Amino acid sequence: MKPAVFEYRRPDSLDEALAIFAELGSDAKALAGGQSLVPAMNFRLARPAVLVDLNRLDPLAYIAETPEGGLRIG
Repeated sequence: MKPAVFEYRRPDSLDEALAIFAELGSDAKALAGGQSLVPAMNFRLARPAVLVDLNRLDPLAYIAETPEGGLRIG
């Protein structure tokens, strides 16, 4: 099955991405790789109006150890 029609946005900055989510609220869904959103869309279990691709945003591309010994993944 194919997903329902949706708008695709690929912001160039974190500020732009946050503005999209602030404007659209729950109508926008984040696409960041390694998730089940696309298969859910194919089965029409999820029908976001707008898909926001976060893969190119450098501020979200990190893995850092926390002082407590945990990991923080952007």
